[in-house]
Amino acid sequence: MTYIHNINPVLFSIGSLEVRYYGLAYVVGILLGYFIIKHLIKKKEIDITSDELDDLILYIALGVLIGSRLFYFLFYNFSSFIQNPLIIFKIWQGGMSFHGGLIGVITAGYIFCKRYNKNFFELADLCVIPTAIALGLGRITNFINGELYGRPTSLPWGVDFGDGVYRHPSQLYEAGKNFVIFGILWFLKNKDLKKGTLFWAFITMYGTFRFFIEFGRQPDPQLGFVLFNFFTMGQVLTAIMAILGTFMLMSMYSKK
Repeated sequence: MTYIHNINPVLFSIGSLEVRYYGLAYVVGILLGYFIIKHLIKKKEIDITSDELDDLILYIALGVLIGSRLFYFLFYNFSSFIQNPLIIFKIWQGGMSFHGGLIGVITAGYIFCKRYNKNFFELADLCVIPTAIALGLGRITNFINGELYGRPTSLPWGVDFGDGVYRHPSQLYEAGKNFVIFGILWFLKNKDLKKGTLFWAFITMYGTFRFFIEFGRQPDPQLGFVLFNFFTMGQVLTAIMAILGTFMLMSMYSKK
């Protein structure tokens, strides 16, 4: 049973103001992150005040927005940025890179921990848990927008995104992957683990799962395949994540 995509990306409009599922996913993701992190901080009795938590969420939100936009145009659409540098501020047009957002969040989190004298990995272990949910919501809205779709397929769940070709709903594959990661991290959160374990486990799982999911995703049209005419930019970057995360976990737990 195939499906023809015709979902309106606008949830509702008030005059000229449009509320889109994509933007709403960011808001919901940040709110979920706030309450989950607050709950975990209280449960684990981590020394951080309510005002410091508010600042942490602000740092994370700015890190996501700045990092994801800069990275997207530097690695995925540099020509558009050169032609019109102001396009970087047009967030409503899409173009957010996960890898850039990750780098932005890590940088912002490091700055926060330095400023408030907190342990980076202690907080990072908490933050990656709601991050997995937020990423899953984001991929669902990618599906709603009809963007970042998959390669052609003859499988019964193929989706026609408007070009007459039935494709893998790779956005939903990625959403499912993120929810699985959340489930694993949530299960591990109360285990007696070294600081940084959940953070590097997230890096490893995300990189590994997405590397294989990318085989079903249509390469970015402006890039195509970037390595051996076979691997996409997403696969190259996520392979680096998987290798780095695995190395760090092995290093942590191989030491007596």
